[in-house]
Amino acid sequence: MSARDHAWWQRGVIYQIYPRSFQDSNGDGVGDLPGITARLDYLAALGVDSIWISPIYPSPMADFGYDVSDYCDIDPLFGTLADFDRLIAAAHTRGLRVILDFVPNHSSDRHPWFIESRSSRHNPKRDWYVWRDPKPDGSPPSNWLSEFGGPAWTFDATTGQYYYHAYLKEQPDLNWRHPEVRRAMLDVLRFWFDRGVDGFRVDAIHHLIEDEWLRDNPPNPEWRPGSSPARAVIRVHTMDQPEVHDAITAMRRIADGYPDRVMIGEAYLPIERLMPYYGRDLSGFQLPFNFHLLSTAWTPQAIAELVQTYEAALPPGGWPNWVLGNHDRSRLVSRLGAAQARVAAMLLLTLRGTPTIYQGEEIGMRDVPIPLERVQDPWERNVPGLGLGRDPVRTPLRWEAGPGAGFTAGDPWLPVGDEDTDLTVAAQSRDPRSLFALYQALLRLRRCEQALSVGSISAVSARGDILTFEREWGGRKLAVALNFGGAAETVILPRPSRTLLTSLADIDVATSEKELRLRPHEAIIVAYA
Repeated sequence: MSARDHAWWQRGVIYQIYPRSFQDSNGDGVGDLPGITARLDYLAALGVDSIWISPIYPSPMADFGYDVSDYCDIDPLFGTLADFDRLIAAAHTRGLRVILDFVPNHSSDRHPWFIESRSSRHNPKRDWYVWRDPKPDGSPPSNWLSEFGGPAWTFDATTGQYYYHAYLKEQPDLNWRHPEVRRAMLDVLRFWFDRGVDGFRVDAIHHLIEDEWLRDNPPNPEWRPGSSPARAVIRVHTMDQPEVHDAITAMRRIADGYPDRVMIGEAYLPIERLMPYYGRDLSGFQLPFNFHLLSTAWTPQAIAELVQTYEAALPPGGWPNWVLGNHDRSRLVSRLGAAQARVAAMLLLTLRGTPTIYQGEEIGMRDVPIPLERVQDPWERNVPGLGLGRDPVRTPLRWEAGPGAGFTAGDPWLPVGDEDTDLTVAAQSRDPRSLFALYQALLRLRRCEQALSVGSISAVSARGDILTFEREWGGRKLAVALNFGGAAETVILPRPSRTLLTSLADIDVATSEKELRLRPHEAIIVAYA
């Protein structure tokens, strides 16, 4: 058995593109599909295997594409369906798969379905959304709270009822208990699969269905002022309902009707509640996103425990995956520092499972401070001052030095920042010791070493500031050692080894060592002799 007997989404690496900020082709300050197409050679040279593109559908942009007004078209801001077809063809020519975002939980309030639904209590699409009468005192039907602040119910005077929205009031929730809604949304998957899409990342899947009886969520005794207002209650009746899994199975059934497709689910859940998203007999998502590296303490002990717990929890045949950054969370360098970002890259790309890289991680981009007058994120606007805004992690990719950072010839929709000019793709592509060069080397090594791409993991251990583990495939065994600390440490290996890659990329290590001396913030991959 070889790595080729595994699916592409098992042996490969996913690269997330936030399209507004990847590459602008027409000077309007916003990234677009022709811009992505123009940069495909960069992605192929980096060494990733697939690209996941955040929403590009027609949208009023109340939540920057996550409020969809037409699920089967492209927003003119990003281009046309013809541009999309060209992107798919160009990506496939380069051996890159294309994954789209699917936003099934809610539409835009300007979607024709919702416009019909709110027009009358008797409209055929009335029950395509979640409508309820007020309480006798006129207040909302329950105490449910919006993820973006305020009540999750908005009163509509036209029909005298409230509609439910887990996010903005401009994002009414679809009623997935309605069979016509389910059929229409599954047809959306077919539309894009027919155009050659290789898979979907399914947004906010744990919000898809709410408690049928609209029971109040209990208060959260651990919530404190200054944290997200939505966490003031424990969301037992608005998240992770049992009926969600039937909907996931239906989505997977559509995907399985096409060869070699993947379904990825976004659900921020504890590990034990995440595992059911693989589905009974693996009939659910192939990859329920594992976000736990984003919140686990950055210590060898905590990460060793996380890896062991996650691996032990996986259902038989379930494939793991790992994430260290995305368009919603503070950037890796801002969280961990530049030195540990190199260690983090080594960890992400050597753990067992499918890794996802967020655009800009490969050059060490940081969170960019956003002046108050430039704030775009509705979450920050709704609950200002709490630091919940996601604009700092969504700023344009820094291709080169200069006012538009090589991203645009116009005025960028968010500031590009005044980071060190070395933190650009152009500069790092020329530097063999750059973070970009490390990512490139790691991705090459994963392609060459089946132990890293599809092998088993064992001997996960933490001692002091050192995390170690082993990867094995077909008798070929590699060891990974990562130094999380600022002092040199020694690692004793069970037998002599040959160094394959060091995160510091500036020395050759002797070829038959059992004792490895790791410098501060250094990670090493070795092959046993």
